[in-house]
Amino acid sequence: MHPDGPFFLGSEVGLPDLVLAPWAVRLWIFDEFKHGLGVPLEGAGGADEAVWDRWKKWIGAIQARRSILETTSEKEHYLPIYRRYADDKAQNRPISAMAHATRDERAHHGSESDHGPPVPPPIHPSFVQVAKPYIFEQTIQECIQAMGVDPTREVSQRLQGVTWIDNVRKALRLPVRTFNTAVIYYHRFRLVRPDTEYSFTDSAAAALFTACKIEDTLKKSRDILCAAYNLKHVPSEHLSPDDQAFETNSRAIIGLERLMLECSGFDFRTRHPEKTLAKLSLHYNVGDKVTLLAYRISLDLYRTFAPLKQTTSTMAIACLELAGRLSGQRIEKIESGADYEQWKTSRKEVMETLFDLLELYTDYRALTSVGPDFQAPVFLTVRIPLNKEANSQQIPRYNHWIDRPRQQNTQNVYGSIDKPVDTPQRPLHPLTPIAANGDRLGMSERDRDAAVRFTIDPECAADEKRQVEPYFRVEMEDYEVDV
Repeated sequence: MHPDGPFFLGSEVGLPDLVLAPWAVRLWIFDEFKHGLGVPLEGAGGADEAVWDRWKKWIGAIQARRSILETTSEKEHYLPIYRRYADDKAQNRPISAMAHATRDERAHHGSESDHGPPVPPPIHPSFVQVAKPYIFEQTIQECIQAMGVDPTREVSQRLQGVTWIDNVRKALRLPVRTFNTAVIYYHRFRLVRPDTEYSFTDSAAAALFTACKIEDTLKKSRDILCAAYNLKHVPSEHLSPDDQAFETNSRAIIGLERLMLECSGFDFRTRHPEKTLAKLSLHYNVGDKVTLLAYRISLDLYRTFAPLKQTTSTMAIACLELAGRLSGQRIEKIESGADYEQWKTSRKEVMETLFDLLELYTDYRALTSVGPDFQAPVFLTVRIPLNKEANSQQIPRYNHWIDRPRQQNTQNVYGSIDKPVDTPQRPLHPLTPIAANGDRLGMSERDRDAAVRFTIDPECAADEKRQVEPYFRVEMEDYEVDV
């Protein structure tokens, strides 16, 4: 209770006629039925008689069912008090001490605070993270650069994690859709959380555990850890999922599940190119050999970032075209792009996916499923005509790339420094949630306890930001004074 109250002493300053009614009702009920407030009788308030008179005024208004506006006629008196005493520290001071401090402050400062500048509300507007179904190459490279991860180490950890997920899901006899979803969550997690915080095995296990729930192929965390353990040991040393050896890691995976969902923005929409690939094979009358090869290529495609960037039709068309080129049975209808508009894709997107696959097979052929079946020169032979086509039609390597002014004194994606400086600054992470006032999550101590809200509707988030932003905008004017 405040000596100049009654009004709400929270983290946000508001006008009396907006917030006093609920508190007056609660206090009246508390006093009437619980006798806990203990409002003294007339003339029995002692030094705090003026304080109790204001509380009695509110309680009397509620009892008489009068309009709440009758109790807010003294706005000129209450508004300066709101601005001066709406903090958490005032609640911990005794009533008499606060009353004396209020009177002394009034006598010392007079009415200067009544005409002072408005104090911006200290309440944080909270962060809003909009789910992103697609993350393009430029954003991916900016994430890697912002985390300061070595690109070579990033590729190595990515391939090892996807291989771990593939081997464990085969041991558990999980369907391909669970593998696809697990890899998507694994990629998204690593774009937000650097490898220095978690090992790739823990991240891969948590991603597979989360994918099992999303795709309704339920497996316990102990089952996943047990399958991974048994893959590395002979049958005589196999353990059961109930073994106590998996207790600690099992709890760690369950804890990482929440981080997996947060990094994905709680977006449960998944894409599986295998269904579209089967439809395309029937539509173009492709043979079983090419179709099977395209299916295996679609699994290798998840070792790249292409599933984060492309649609299901784009991935299916790229896998089918590459399978035809590798097997020597080129599909002219697909390469010509006559049906791209029907499948809502373009030649630029298909070419980007093809180059992602060819770079994977050229540099890391032994770590893929299809790579060991072909010699290294075969992939170079396939890439030469694609390079000529890209040059002739001016197809960029990466689509949706926006050229930005080069920042000096920063590290690029490959770890080199544009200009030697003493303290290079790391760029901001593009996937960090942003508040309405422009704050980024984790940039200050005040942001640590702020709430993060998730949504999949970008229009709703943008509309909310437009409505809230004016309340957190600080406008300043500069005046030049001649002395």
